[in-house]
Amino acid sequence: MEGVTHPRGSAANSAAMSAALSGAVDLSALKARAEASRNQPPSGAGQPGGTSAPPSDTVLEVTEATFQSVVELSLNQLVVVDLWAGFSEQCQQLTAVLERLAGESGGAWVLAKVDVEANPRIAQAFGAQSVPTVVAIAGGQPVDAFSGALPEPEIRKWLNSLLDALRDRLPGIRAAEEARGPVEEPEDPRFTEAEEAFEQGDYAAAQAAYERILDAEPANELAKNALAQVKFTARAEAADPSAREKAEADPKDIDAQLAAADLDIAEQDVEGAFRRLVDVVRRTAGDDRNRVREHLVALFELFDPADERVAKARRDLASALF
Repeated sequence: MEGVTHPRGSAANSAAMSAALSGAVDLSALKARAEASRNQPPSGAGQPGGTSAPPSDTVLEVTEATFQSVVELSLNQLVVVDLWAGFSEQCQQLTAVLERLAGESGGAWVLAKVDVEANPRIAQAFGAQSVPTVVAIAGGQPVDAFSGALPEPEIRKWLNSLLDALRDRLPGIRAAEEARGPVEEPEDPRFTEAEEAFEQGDYAAAQAAYERILDAEPANELAKNALAQVKFTARAEAADPSAREKAEADPKDIDAQLAAADLDIAEQDVEGAFRRLVDVVRRTAGDDRNRVREHLVALFELFDPADERVAKARRDLASALF
């Protein structure tokens, strides 16, 4: 079953889930009963309008017989259903991550674990075509899902986006967050390794560490920016201090021009560095021109894309190229 992509949650999937579990769980009827119960003030309540306290348990073992509790809980709390199987190593890895993250959440969301081998009708109800499959439920309905063992940073991002979107709809989320107080995000050990190498001046090790992150997460902007900084720092520290004089004496010396631009950046003459390399692009061709262009683009990555100096240099580069 592993390796098959599961579609995102939808109204159609929700209807299918209700129909498939008709013999075990009637979601629509259960949701109505749960909502009616929630709207009744608790016995002895002295203050109307209070929010429910977060659940004491953040990880639940769920079966077909107890699946009703998942729907009830999702009226107040985000519930993440983990459809797993004992034969799958991916399931074991993902479940361990989800259990830890659920514990860290302090009740902002609850993990409901379902052994699909023992409870096949729940897996069928969700239309799960592979394991592991993870489904988020809110307000008695599936709202999002993914299949496969995603990297932990991607799972955190997915959970945070759900909490942000549902915070105003599910009072249990805000209640748990307020009870927990501000939580400091744990440091990513991969970045810690890279940063320590950089601080020690081991630029090769720092570059390798950031490249490993990007191999696993090609879209990680933080790693991209940090890698650009590491590469630049290594070049700038190794640059010939007389590179500017050599560049002035021989405008065709590409190595001197590139090193001079790095020195300009290191000394905060950003516009001068950009202008120098744009001028070199204008008077070169072929491999030399491409080499200078790539170096200039790498320098752009050291700055905010909205920086006007970068925007102007990009326009000048386009003009020089075309």
